Amino acid sequence: MEENDPQIVRAVLAGDKDAYGALVARHSQNVFRVAFRITGDEADADEVVQEAFMRGYQRLQSFESRSGFGTWIYRIAVNCALNMVNKRKPGTNYQIAEETDPSQRQVQVADYAAGPERTLLSREIEALQTKALNKLTATERTAFVLRHMEERSTTEIAEALNIAPNAAKQTVFRAVQKLRRSLAPLRVTQ
Repeated sequence: MEENDPQIVRAVLAGDKDAYGALVARHSQNVFRVAFRITGDEADADEVVQEAFMRGYQRLQSFESRSGFGTWIYRIAVNCALNMVNKRKPGTNYQIAEETDPSQRQVQVADYAAGPERTLLSREIEALQTKALNKLTATERTAFVLRHMEERSTTEIAEALNIAPNAAKQTVFRAVQKLRRSLAPLRVTQ
C-alpha cells in the first residue's frame, strides 16, 4: 500500500530521513515544470528544484498541513524561482516554456526542424514574445505563468507570491494588458 503525503511527512519528522525521497519523487516533476516556466532555463530550473526541496526539508517542522505538501513545496519553488529571476542582471533574456500535453506532465520543447520560412517567422514571433515577457516585472511574469500556464487560482497565486488575492488578480490583469499591447503587431486581422 502506497503511503500518502501526510504519512510520509510524519515518518520524516519521526526520524526517517530516507522517507523524504518519496516526497521528492512524487512532487519533483511539478516543481520542475513551474521552475522551468518561470526561469526559462533547464539548469536554473534544476537548481530551483534542489533548492526548494532542500528548504522544504529544513523547514518541514514548520509545515502545518493546512494545505497539502504538494501545494506547500510548490509555493517554496515559486519563491526560489522568483529569487533566481530577480538575481539575474537586467536585460537577461529568458523564455517561458510551453507544455503541449498536460497529461504527460513533461515540458515539451519545440521542434525547430521546420522549413526556412517557418523558422524565420517563428524566430521573429519568439523574439517579440521574449521582448514582451522581459518588459514584465518578475512578479507579473510569475503571476502570468501561474494563472495562464499553470492554471492556478487567484488564491493560489496570492499565496505563492505572498500578496493579497485582489493584488494577485490585479497583477495578472496588468501582465495580460502589457503583453497584449506588446504583442499587438502579431494580431492577424481578417
